[in-house]
Amino acid sequence: MAKVQTLSVKLRDSYGKRRNRRLRNSGAVPAVIYGHKQAVQSLTLSADELAAVVRHGNRFVELTGDIAEKAFIKEVQWNTWGNQILHVDFARVSEHEKIHVTVPLELRGEAPGTKEGGVVKHVLHQIELECEAASLPEHIYVNINHLAFNQTIHVSDIELPEGAKALLDPATVVVTCALPIEVSDEETKTTDGAEPEVIGRKKTEEETTEE
Repeated sequence: MAKVQTLSVKLRDSYGKRRNRRLRNSGAVPAVIYGHKQAVQSLTLSADELAAVVRHGNRFVELTGDIAEKAFIKEVQWNTWGNQILHVDFARVSEHEKIHVTVPLELRGEAPGTKEGGVVKHVLHQIELECEAASLPEHIYVNINHLAFNQTIHVSDIELPEGAKALLDPATVVVTCALPIEVSDEETKTTDGAEPEVIGRKKTEEETTEE
């Protein structure tokens, strides 16, 4: 279970791109909170505090300060370079409220099948879950210590937190251990000497001609 993090927020009564830019330059981030059929409220909070929470994968938070709410980080907007948070949306939730989320899948262990020449292929990197907000995991770990050669781990094989439910087909493949795919001699002969098609090349040549 993810640890509940606390974020101090202030109510915001100023709007517009210019004022939001000033907020960011001062080390704050504009935000909104909505949900539970209550009014949308505009907020500000510390950029550093928010970045620390997001970086550690926490999404269920407790807001303090001008308002006292438990919330779920619904959406985070980043700048072009991905190094500054521009805006964040919070959704009001209660601890035992069921929410739908996407959680990263991480492999743990070493597959015995690799000793027989198999290669581990991680097919599914994230999973959609329904779980209580307070029980939201940061990651789901997939144990591959028993993954033998020519075996597959499916969604139905993943150990989920208590009360969590996968929203994908149980037969969906998560990870396999099999022989690497090899290119046949015929395929090699067919492709040898062939010039690969470059998508967009024609457009580039036309632009060069116009210049």
